[in-house]
Amino acid sequence: MKTGIAGIVALILALVVIIVGWSSVFTVDQTEQALVVRLGEPVRVVTDPGLHFKAPFVDTVISIDKRILDLENPSQEVIASDQKRLVVDAFARYRIKNALRFYQSIGTIPAANIQLTTLLNAALRRVLGEVTFIQVVRDEREALMGRIRTQLDREADGYGISVVDVRIRRADLPEQNSQAVYQRMQTERQREAAEFRAQGGQKAQEIRSKADREATVIVAEANSQAEQIRGSGDAERNRLFASAYSKDPDFFAFYRSMTAYDQALKSNDTRFLLRPDSEFFRYFGSAGGKAGKPVSGSQAAADAPVAPAPAQPAPAPR
Repeated sequence: MKTGIAGIVALILALVVIIVGWSSVFTVDQTEQALVVRLGEPVRVVTDPGLHFKAPFVDTVISIDKRILDLENPSQEVIASDQKRLVVDAFARYRIKNALRFYQSIGTIPAANIQLTTLLNAALRRVLGEVTFIQVVRDEREALMGRIRTQLDREADGYGISVVDVRIRRADLPEQNSQAVYQRMQTERQREAAEFRAQGGQKAQEIRSKADREATVIVAEANSQAEQIRGSGDAERNRLFASAYSKDPDFFAFYRSMTAYDQALKSNDTRFLLRPDSEFFRYFGSAGGKAGKPVSGSQAAADAPVAPAPAQPAPAPR
């Protein structure tokens, strides 16, 4: 009987020891830091991961994330120094560097996000309200984000929070202002395009006029050279004709008459209204072109006297 009671007591003692031992230890993950609170009062902060001890039943362990946390800030409307309204979309990253101060001042991460959102919006308005729209959008964006992070980190230090980074994801005009700016930019680009087209048209006209002027000069010079060559050829032809005529006038007169017959007596439709004793047909009456008596009727005498008349020279072949 005594052995049974002793066994039960031993079992109870072992169970108590297990419960006390289980209540005396806690573990800290690598991504967390632990705050040990004794009867509502913070005792210590444990940052090293692993197994740790605490007073059983009186100490409470509060785990606080020590990783870098994201703070998404809703879009805010900010007025720049040049009175232009901006819609700014920003976000921040922070970490809890002092768990005790964080627990005493804020307590939870959702409450910290709400407080940091308020501080971030205030910093955005202060910093961006001192610069112009162009500086925010293009010129000094990196430097402005650094200034906002510095101010936010200084204010968040009282809550045990360290601000790692602040980024402006988008900074743009409101929708109605954006449409007006886009239309103004479109009008400006169209004006520049029209100006470029006008300049191109003027340049093309200058080039075309210069080409036409050069073509006119080239054609005039070519015509001048052609006339000179043609004149030289005509002079040479006349010289040859004169030389040939001086050597044998009768043959030259016969040749010119034959050439005139060839040019005048074309096929299909050749009609002449001439006298039978016309000088034009003198070689028809006599092979030597001598004058003879005319015959009656419509025929000319074979030897009708005709006076030699100069015939039109045949055109020289070109």
